[in-house]
Amino acid sequence: MSEAVLYDVAGPRGRRRILIGSVAGLVLVALVVGVVVARLAAKDVFEAERWRVLARGDLLELLGRGLVATLRAALVAMVLAMAVGGLLAVGRLSRRRWLAAPAGAWVELFRGLPLLLMILFLFLGLPAVGITISVFWALVAGLTLYNSAVLGEIFRAGILSLPKGQTEAAYAIGLRRGQTLRLILVPQAVRRMLPALISQLVTLLKDTSLGFVIGYAELLRNGRTAVEFLGGRYSIPIYTAIAVVYIAVNASLSFLARWLDRRTQRKFGQTVQPSVADEAA
Repeated sequence: MSEAVLYDVAGPRGRRRILIGSVAGLVLVALVVGVVVARLAAKDVFEAERWRVLARGDLLELLGRGLVATLRAALVAMVLAMAVGGLLAVGRLSRRRWLAAPAGAWVELFRGLPLLLMILFLFLGLPAVGITISVFWALVAGLTLYNSAVLGEIFRAGILSLPKGQTEAAYAIGLRRGQTLRLILVPQAVRRMLPALISQLVTLLKDTSLGFVIGYAELLRNGRTAVEFLGGRYSIPIYTAIAVVYIAVNASLSFLARWLDRRTQRKFGQTVQPSVADEAA
């Protein structure tokens, strides 16, 4: 079967146009950044006195508590989402419609709803029907509902990516469907799913900042508290420090995901990317 050609290779004139467009884009971005920096400098944003606030012990302690709260919520939500996602994947792969249909409905429902809406509904809606829930569990539950749907598709895509001969061989030696999944398919698929799982963890960690809207004392919320206490003139240094922390944590997770991806590809071949789950839906 011939491969479809999506586009022609650019010729000399096309390459020159691409180069000119790229250079023009970079110059435009540099000009915008230069204007922004100049305006910030005119307002004394870069004066040393403002940035010395980041050395205050009480501020560092407040941001540290916020970081711990962020990581705690992310870890609990990830564990729960992985457990529920695994059950959803098994349900969707089941030949029993009474299992496959509810699992599919769960995935389509919670993957399609905005995460912020789910968090607000859990925090504000449940007390209206007599169910009290803390800000921590409202955030964790919202993250779990959304990410379990995504992870369920990642798990399912990982299992479906295995050669069909694995399943046929398991049936040939007398294993049942559940035994085949538990003993043959899932252990192999886990190796392929690791990079995609870590990539999803990066997204989940960033989404914990949505706890800000319900008063959960995560990193961004504590930064906002510090700005309100110290004054607006320190907002840029504090929010810059928060951004650096998020970038450092997520960059570390992204580096780990890339390392696992390369290692898994060398050992086991193709790995499952997050987008594969959407294609398999």
